Amino acid sequence: MLPAGLLQSIDSRYPCRTTQLAHLSVLIGDDSSPSPSAFVVHGLEATGKTLILKSLLEDSNTSYSWLPCHECITARHLTERIAATVSSSLGASDSAPQRCENVSTLIVYLQNLLRASGRKHFLVLDRIDRQREPPPTLFASLRRMGEMIDTLTVIFMVSAPHPRFFSSAEIPHVHFPPYSKDESIEILCKNPLPIERIPTNKSDDEDDSDEEEIVDTKTAETLWRRYCTSVWDSLARGAARDIVRFRTVAEKNWEPFVRPVARGEYDPKNYSGLVIFQKVLFQRETALIDRVIPPTINERTTIVKSHDLPYYSKFLLCAAYLASYNPARLDFQLFTKGNDGKKRKRGGGQKRQASTRKIQRQLLGPQAFPIERLLAIFPVIVPETIQPSVDIQAQIATLTSLRLLVKATSLDPLDGSSKWKVNVGREYIRAIAFSINFDIEDYMTE
Repeated sequence: MLPAGLLQSIDSRYPCRTTQLAHLSVLIGDDSSPSPSAFVVHGLEATGKTLILKSLLEDSNTSYSWLPCHECITARHLTERIAATVSSSLGASDSAPQRCENVSTLIVYLQNLLRASGRKHFLVLDRIDRQREPPPTLFASLRRMGEMIDTLTVIFMVSAPHPRFFSSAEIPHVHFPPYSKDESIEILCKNPLPIERIPTNKSDDEDDSDEEEIVDTKTAETLWRRYCTSVWDSLARGAARDIVRFRTVAEKNWEPFVRPVARGEYDPKNYSGLVIFQKVLFQRETALIDRVIPPTINERTTIVKSHDLPYYSKFLLCAAYLASYNPARLDFQLFTKGNDGKKRKRGGGQKRQASTRKIQRQLLGPQAFPIERLLAIFPVIVPETIQPSVDIQAQIATLTSLRLLVKATSLDPLDGSSKWKVNVGREYIRAIAFSINFDIEDYMTE
């Protein structure tokens, strides 16, 4: 077994892998202790297999060779790459044989090479299960190399081991399970991201250049830990479970999340209020999508400046939302001026129970409506008289170009019977209605 100080040093750099580190330490050992002829290190991607094993081999000054097997196509290609890699790692003066067609030839060459070295050597075959054209007996032959060469240990790194790969159940296995929620958060908290101050104007930049940080280190670390927990619960648990993807999503949303804190608008200790204020970051999937091309100007306008629309265009969008989510049979009751919106009660009797439970229209998504219905609802919800100079058709075309209003049929857009659908959500339309002092909830049936 390797020294305890070495294991503690590696464990401090790569936490939450103490058990696997101890198992590998026993299997590798030092030059005076024996090692098995072969063993398997398996686990899914981003579980720390490569980091732990490579750090352990390098820090212990062990002689080893590392070969990415997924780059090899045929078995001959693999054996020649193994011979060249081992020869390069040992610093042999003679080059690898030009013809190394099978494992038998490889064993003879490695015996001569390692006999001259005299030290224990580890051959790491990374991603051996992704070999493109492996013969049926390739893995079993590679496993027996350690039995024929006393100073050689073959390490197979695979994602999911199969018993038939090696034709033996005696080979030791070291499993690297996926990181749990607590372990993932603990790893991310080893290197928390900072909160950089954002000056509101030039004078603040000049006056506050010598001041202390806006958030102390301890408060920033606490905020980062709670933020990582929220990211895991909302986004990473279902779509980014591995540690690499989890950290990528957390880093993408961190700067917009702490922007109110960096500007001095929010107290970093008021985490609940900050989460409610920035709840859109935990609802949309932009952080989960990798984009090669940056967002276009129209997309930035739609996402960042979502409420910068003309006055009447906002009412048109509200009318389109009402037409999409309200049944047409209730238009007379909801939009007739002078109607209080309540039906007159008649007679007695017991209310008849519905035989089936209806699904709310909000859960069914927007429904198609004719353009004539939109033009009928629009003047009713506008509080003042619409000026004749207002070009309604041009504003509808603007909403269509921004993809806030989409066509549901293939008819001519100028045709009165063409159908449309609204393409915004409830939170968006409530913000639009609030900006024009229009209570859209009074006109919703559900």
